[in-house]
Amino acid sequence: MTAKACPVVTQDGAVLMFRHPLAGTQFVKGTIEAGETPRLAALRELQEEAGVLAESCDATPVISEEIAPQQLWYFVATTTNRLPEFWTHNCGDDGGHCFEFFWQDPTMPLPSDCAQKFQRAFDVMLAKGLLS
Repeated sequence: MTAKACPVVTQDGAVLMFRHPLAGTQFVKGTIEAGETPRLAALRELQEEAGVLAESCDATPVISEEIAPQQLWYFVATTTNRLPEFWTHNCGDDGGHCFEFFWQDPTMPLPSDCAQKFQRAFDVMLAKGLLS
């Protein structure tokens, strides 16, 4: 089973998401590398994918096997300095992509180009009280 870290960043009641130019709307997440804790992986992924340095993150992640087959997701509540309403970040993953970040109101449906695994991730965040 592959372990994934997903930093959950909220601001003014909304959760951070981004538009991937090839893969649709999603949350920051990535594989936890050998010797890395879910917390450290969440911080690394947030920096790599969003260009954001976190101030802190919760030491006790929410864990779910319900997101994707053969994946164990660790949701890590993460605190940052105040971030802009929208921004883009050139991520070096997969040869380089420009990601467009925005804040998703949790009372609204996710964008239609959001894959089912991210809808399931959103549902877990809501059910476990990670979104306020």
